[in-house]
Amino acid sequence: MKVLVINCGSSSLKFQLIDAETEKLLFKGLCERIGIEGSCISFTVTGQEKITRETPMPEHKTAVSLVLNALTETGVVKSLSEIDAVGHRIVHGGEKFTKSVVIDENVIKAIEEVSDLAPLHNPANVIGIRACQDLMPGTPMVAVFDTAFHQTMPQDAYLYGLPYDYYEKFKIRRYGFHGTSHSFVSKKTAELENKDYSQLKTIVCHLGNGASVSAVLNGKCVDTSMGLTPLEGLIMGTRCGSIDPSVIETIEKKTGKNTAEVMKVLNKESGVYGLSRNLSSDFRDLEDGYLAKDENAIRAVDSFCYQVVKYIGAYALVMGGVDCIAFTAGVGENSGFVRKLIIDKLGMLGITLNEEANKVRGEEKLISTPDSKVHVWVVPTNEELAIARDTYSLLAK
Repeated sequence: MKVLVINCGSSSLKFQLIDAETEKLLFKGLCERIGIEGSCISFTVTGQEKITRETPMPEHKTAVSLVLNALTETGVVKSLSEIDAVGHRIVHGGEKFTKSVVIDENVIKAIEEVSDLAPLHNPANVIGIRACQDLMPGTPMVAVFDTAFHQTMPQDAYLYGLPYDYYEKFKIRRYGFHGTSHSFVSKKTAELENKDYSQLKTIVCHLGNGASVSAVLNGKCVDTSMGLTPLEGLIMGTRCGSIDPSVIETIEKKTGKNTAEVMKVLNKESGVYGLSRNLSSDFRDLEDGYLAKDENAIRAVDSFCYQVVKYIGAYALVMGGVDCIAFTAGVGENSGFVRKLIIDKLGMLGITLNEEANKVRGEEKLISTPDSKVHVWVVPTNEELAIARDTYSLLAK
């Protein structure tokens, strides 16, 4: 079964074509700046050189059409009928979806109903679904939700200390995100350990421009750092992470900004970018600055690592211990520098870093020493493969 995986953002569209039975990647790419001047598509047929083209994309339907044209033009498929299914990444499923589902009109309506919880993402996700339906009528489609994996959290983990009516009426609670990644990586870690997934205590650190930590106890998520939206939790690239809610009112009073303007600061101008005095939100730049003893870079990186350590410690207590810690995503997979700063603070858990193994980038690797009480892994995430697997599993039935 050939599955086209679509990850539709507000102005971008990531895509992959995967043979779900062999799990072989056939084709992948990215449409950028949709609806913006200078839009372009780049794609790679597995084993061949990358192709990039600047071309107008006024809306997502045009972008999807360009993707489908590229698939047939390159000969990856002779006709669109060879694409058996489409798997869509959906950011927010609210409480309605605890697992992936085959898309129909009721599903689309339910996704739209929780769009206020992810206003930048869910509407774009629906646009991607509609575009594929128009261009590929009759092709079955599956929705895979970022929030679904975290729906096993117990009530004491997902409720906020607000009037309970706000939860009952408006569903204001912790949902968590990056769930497809946390699910994939926690399962892969169990495979690498050669142990039963349902018998492990695993902490997954998804560290990238967006970052989150999850506690996976016996195969189920019991807590995660992101909340109602992806703004809560760790300090991130440009997101502030968890703060005192009164900070918003204080900034408004001190600067004259309105709530929308303050929220823009918290989402787009904060995190390591803000802490480094706008040096960068890219950890490669921050690492260079840190090693050059730039106090702005040092402040940002140390604050980020402190937050990760704090969540790891908390989740180890929540689960009554921890067997494995897995680092994943752009920073987690590729920055031995950041991993070391974090792991060196985890000695109390009986963890010792294997300095040589920690040089790894983007590969599965055990980076703790043989005598470590907790095993620490680098595990590259593959959300697209996870989406293809769910799509295949649902439709093969």
